[in-house]
Amino acid sequence: MSIAIVFLVAFIFLLPLTALTTYFSYSCLAVFFVSYFLRVFALTAGYHRYFSHKSFKTSRTFAFLMAAIASTALQGGPLWWASKHRHHHRTSDTPEDVHSPAQHGFWYSHMLWFMYKRNLKAHYGLIKDFSKFPEIRFLDRYWFLMPLVLIGILYLLGGWNWVVWGFCVPAVFINHGTYAVNSLVHVFGKRRFNTKDDSRNNWFVALITFGEGWHNNHHRYSGSARQGFAWYEIDMTYYLLKFLSLFSVVWDLKPVPTRILEEGGLVSNKLNKQEQAR
Repeated sequence: MSIAIVFLVAFIFLLPLTALTTYFSYSCLAVFFVSYFLRVFALTAGYHRYFSHKSFKTSRTFAFLMAAIASTALQGGPLWWASKHRHHHRTSDTPEDVHSPAQHGFWYSHMLWFMYKRNLKAHYGLIKDFSKFPEIRFLDRYWFLMPLVLIGILYLLGGWNWVVWGFCVPAVFINHGTYAVNSLVHVFGKRRFNTKDDSRNNWFVALITFGEGWHNNHHRYSGSARQGFAWYEIDMTYYLLKFLSLFSVVWDLKPVPTRILEEGGLVSNKLNKQEQAR
């Protein structure tokens, strides 16, 4: 194990105790939700749907902004994160998949896997498309700078209380939510598609991660900007991307192909033929 990473993880999960040093106020509650919202969206839209899967297009400026905010979640840099995720899709729930609960156990897949030095190296060969941008390489190498910047901003705006409720406490919820996609959602939930892995759709994880819990959908077709394939599957990240597309901040959001929706029983062949005939 990497001793430095073990200490970092221990530090992250002790962060909620800092709340005991503060007093409650509605401003603290507000900054908690704003911080959680921005960092989860940056992770799901940026690290995952953009850098890992290129499910939409955006400018280098907005890509950098998403990566910068996502790095404040204490999950490493964009190239490391995305390359590990691409590797996960190639090897999902096989012995090579470092966070497979079926292969390595629940807690290893949930959080222990990244404490080992052998898993700290990025698969740069899988992320050549974004490795060519110097600003992204800089963020990947010095990802720990952005959490410090966020802490500094929060301290200047609201003092220690805002640091605790805007950085420390949300970090624990954000990280466990992300880890749950690797662990819980490969164990608990429903399977709409008969994929080769153990991915499942879990509505609770989808809610707290802004759509990432529709994991069986995602593993069936990972290229879509939308992971909640059914109208009733809440996918906050997709809704926000659609909103941003109205202002051309993002564009070319990749849809779910009709054949995939048909396979999942979400669109009938009859309806598809009627649409094609129009």
